[in-house]
Amino acid sequence: MSAKVYSFHYTLTNAAGQVLDTSNGGEPLLFMAGSGQIIPGLAAELVLMDMGDRKKVEVKAADAYGEHDPAQLIEVPLDKLPKDKIEVGDQFQASNQPGPLTVTSVTETHATLDANHPLAGMDLTFDVELTGVREATEEELAHGHAHGPGGHGH
Repeated sequence: MSAKVYSFHYTLTNAAGQVLDTSNGGEPLLFMAGSGQIIPGLAAELVLMDMGDRKKVEVKAADAYGEHDPAQLIEVPLDKLPKDKIEVGDQFQASNQPGPLTVTSVTETHATLDANHPLAGMDLTFDVELTGVREATEEELAHGHAHGPGGHGH
């Protein structure tokens, strides 16, 4: 089985043009085609590019972090949370959740926690530059994802 590893720089912006994240000034991001390491809408475009290409990729929410799911909002009594003063924007990690829970509202007795990805429901724009394409190594194929220049780092 053969797979390609792509490296790219990106600047991520929301619909208002606000920069949410960038790799500029750092190392390019790596991903192995078909590994699920990056959002599907971006991966589908990157694999069509040639090294050195620059492109603006617009990704709809459904092909990014999904639509915002109201079923992922959880009401929790304040006395069950790990700190005394709870504020909107606070984040907590729960053992049964893959990502952080973000506080979206607080009453005198409860907090509403959102288990959706923070970018769920958002259409995203990536300004990308493909900086490299190579064959995946045997180690990457065995692990199912791309590794940086120094290997895996376990």
